[in-house]
Amino acid sequence: MNPPPRTLSGKRILLIVAGGIAAYKSLDLIRRLRERGSSVRCVLTAAAKEFVTPLSVATLSRDKVYSDLFDLTAENEIGHIRLARDCDLVVVAPATADLIAKMATGLAGDLATTILLATDKPILLAPAMNHVMWAHDATRKNMATLAARKVTSIGPASGELAEGEIGAGRMSEPLDIVAAIERHFNSNAPLAGKRALVTSGPTHEPIDPVRYIANRSSGKQGHAIAAALAALGAETILVSGPTNLTAPAGVKLREIESAQQMLAACVEALPADIAVCAAAVADWRPATLGNSKLKKDGGAAPTLALTENPDILATLSKHAQRPGLVVGFAAETDDLIRHATEKRLRKGCDWIVANDVSLGTNVFGGDANTVHVIDKAGVESWERQSKEDVAHRLALRIAAYFNKAA
Repeated sequence: MNPPPRTLSGKRILLIVAGGIAAYKSLDLIRRLRERGSSVRCVLTAAAKEFVTPLSVATLSRDKVYSDLFDLTAENEIGHIRLARDCDLVVVAPATADLIAKMATGLAGDLATTILLATDKPILLAPAMNHVMWAHDATRKNMATLAARKVTSIGPASGELAEGEIGAGRMSEPLDIVAAIERHFNSNAPLAGKRALVTSGPTHEPIDPVRYIANRSSGKQGHAIAAALAALGAETILVSGPTNLTAPAGVKLREIESAQQMLAACVEALPADIAVCAAAVADWRPATLGNSKLKKDGGAAPTLALTENPDILATLSKHAQRPGLVVGFAAETDDLIRHATEKRLRKGCDWIVANDVSLGTNVFGGDANTVHVIDKAGVESWERQSKEDVAHRLALRIAAYFNKAA
């Protein structure tokens, strides 16, 4: 599997880990941030060291871990003021009720709270606590106080908590926190303020309550495109047929099964600036849907009458609320460029991304792709690369299109 695009390259994150069971997630958060090119310097509270070890944090961050306000060596080398200033963003994950209360009242009794009072950089909190603590008036007032100071937050999520109770209090997942960090830095990103619609995966067209018509699409390319557009600042809606993939962080997922459902979800998502139709939509569906499972009885096999599915790409290309840029995909097995060029003209879209899905190419279900981008200017052929890299390159091409138009 290829690494994700380095959307946080050069960004310096100061991660403060407070004491709570959710501290274990901070280890994955460090890894995810570094994957995206960020440097991560970490501060552990005394309570945090009861849940994660400084050695684990240092190994993953590849930097010294700080925890003691009165560490003379640390003060001589960098000092708490430099820690507070020598970063682009301060992230507190988990942010416990205790630490939130100390921030709201301006206490500075340890290294973490001293940094939070001394920093002049933006602060992002990922709260984590028992649901009763989160709902308490004191916590709500403390969060309101911090929000008034322009401290931002993500979560908490709802679900089962460590103590077995259920409610709002779970720390947001690391990838969701990463997405929030990307959005923070992408406020001036190439696609900031743009709304993108992406379709992905196959569609399942039911024959009876058990069987359906489908294809081999995994959804990997469409999901990667949605992630890449979101990483460049676009508000991204992903309409996906059945896959084994999770929604990319920072992307709004609309799950559907059939082509008719996909079209309805796409139209509902309008208006949009960008539409990328990467889904492998079934061309036909059974004309009638039986209420009972078809059974073989030793006689002739049943005849399946088919009717044509709606054309989602053509519908979006000709819609009254047509997106400013409509990109289709052409999965072909022969005469790729000719068929894809004809498809672009027939559907009325701006670009077609053509790929060869013949047996042996391993495009359906695989991790790599070879594509040709066709527009009115001609054909641009790309070398074989990972689907994540295809997605990132396509997203950059889309951003360049809008920047040129502006």
